[in-house]
Amino acid sequence: MTERAAVKAALKTQAVETPSWAYGNSGTRFKVFAQQGVPRDPREKLDDAAKVHEFTGVAPTVALHIPWDKVDDYAALARHAEERGLRLGAINSNTFQDDDYRLGSVCHPDAAVRRKAVDHLLECVDIMDATGSKDLKLWFADGTNYPGQDDIRARQDRLAEALAEVYERLGDDQRMLLEYKLFEPAFYTTDVPDWGTAYAHCLKLGPKAQVVVDTGHHAPGTNIEFIVTTLLREGKLGGFDFNSRFYADDDLMVGAADPFQLFRIMYEVVRGGGLSGDVAFMLDQCHNVESKIPAIVRSVMNVQEATAKALSVDRDALAAAQREGDVLGANAVLMDAFNTDVRPLLREVREEMGLDPDPMGAYARSGWAEKIVAERVGGRQAGWGA
Repeated sequence: MTERAAVKAALKTQAVETPSWAYGNSGTRFKVFAQQGVPRDPREKLDDAAKVHEFTGVAPTVALHIPWDKVDDYAALARHAEERGLRLGAINSNTFQDDDYRLGSVCHPDAAVRRKAVDHLLECVDIMDATGSKDLKLWFADGTNYPGQDDIRARQDRLAEALAEVYERLGDDQRMLLEYKLFEPAFYTTDVPDWGTAYAHCLKLGPKAQVVVDTGHHAPGTNIEFIVTTLLREGKLGGFDFNSRFYADDDLMVGAADPFQLFRIMYEVVRGGGLSGDVAFMLDQCHNVESKIPAIVRSVMNVQEATAKALSVDRDALAAAQREGDVLGANAVLMDAFNTDVRPLLREVREEMGLDPDPMGAYARSGWAEKIVAERVGGRQAGWGA
């Protein structure tokens, strides 16, 4: 197989999971902006996700968020997905939107609140059983606002106890993916603020616990690709939440703020064998002012382009330059790959997969946007908290 053929083969097997909540209404801390045609229930979210997969060919799974995607029959929801060429992916828990969680969830000083939070996590594992999902994704908004508000070490003990109980409930083919976030909503301490904290808990739990890297959850200037390669080296990189940010927080389209960073991350993924392993590549974005489905299609394409560039790095030339201490030569190898226009290559890949080479144009021509605006009238639109 030629080098070009190998790159194309890898791109054809790539999979990017889309999040159900990205198809619903979202906004800022001040306003949630409604759009016409937004799904009103999880099934309509899956209908939209099927269009993303139809035009990109690499988005076969959809992550659910509980209780936002709560239904009476999860097996039926899984069948609905299958009928549209999809599978249900990671189950995301929610321990941050209930009044009881004002002082935390699994780290709360009140045992009754901690019990409520853990019971919700166990419910999510039950949903995994019903949907066939393999991944339980955990993000905790737990933290404190003031020095002395709570015992920092005790909160870590409570966190470890909760994670251990949920870990024991997992099936043999299921995983726990622990996410971290530098700050927000807590101002003084965050209970899972960085990859080291998440890694420490996952290491203690065992092989079914791995770390999720959200590309928007770091301090400015953080070398995310170093984190990625370290976790891959230790066998603890479970997945990504892909998005972008400028000043702080996240939720912008992946690759929008710094496509070079996304390329560097994907090179370390390729270098570390993560592209062909069990690393889950998921979008975690909120499309506030842009149309939902085209934004998700564009995001998938951004991941594809960064991956194609990463696969195009001349690794032999790079290794030679590194051995020789050729600093500029080594950097030039990476920059040559990054500056390569891979769009013609990806158009070829799509044509060989039987897809339209222009996913954005194909979606615009499909009439789906007009159809959902005309048909999805009445009822309550899905969005944050719905």
